[in-house]
Amino acid sequence: MYPEPENIWQSIEYSGLGTTIAESTWMFPTIETIHVIALVTVIGTIAVMDFRLVGLASRKSSVTQMSDDTLKWTWMAFVLAAITGTLMFISKASTYMVNPYFLIKMGLLVLVGLNMLYFHYVTYKTVHEWNNGAIPTAAKVSGIMSLIFWVLVVFFGRAIGFTLGIFY
Repeated sequence: MYPEPENIWQSIEYSGLGTTIAESTWMFPTIETIHVIALVTVIGTIAVMDFRLVGLASRKSSVTQMSDDTLKWTWMAFVLAAITGTLMFISKASTYMVNPYFLIKMGLLVLVGLNMLYFHYVTYKTVHEWNNGAIPTAAKVSGIMSLIFWVLVVFFGRAIGFTLGIFY
C-alpha cells in the first residue's frame, strides 16, 4: 500500500492508473516503446521540413508541398507521443518532478512550441513569396532552432531514464 499523498504529484502517481502502470511488468515498457516510435516519427517528419527550410535537402520540392506531405504525420505522432508521455509521467510523477532532465525537457518542448507558432503564424504567412525560391532568413533560423531544440529534447529525454530516482 502506498503512503498518504503529500502533494499533487504523489496523488497522480498513487492514482489507480499510476499504480497500475508502475506495478505492471509490461505496461511501462510498452508505453515507452510506443512513445519512442511516436517521437522518432515526430522528429523525422520535422527534420525533413527543417532540412528543406535550411536548404540542406529537397530543394526541388516546394515548401508547401513538403508541409502538406509531412504535417498530418507530425501531428498524429505528436498526439501519440503526448499521450504516452503523459501515461509514463502518471506512473512516476513525483520522481519526474524533481528530475532536472525532465524539467529541462519540458522547457525545451515549450521552446519547440513557441518556435513552431512563430514560424506558422508569422514567417509562413508569406510562403507564397518564397515557396520555390530563396528561403528567408527567418525560416532558416526557425529550421535551425527546431533541429537544435529537438536534438536536445531527445538528449534530455534519454537522460531521464538514466537518472530516475537519484534526485531525491
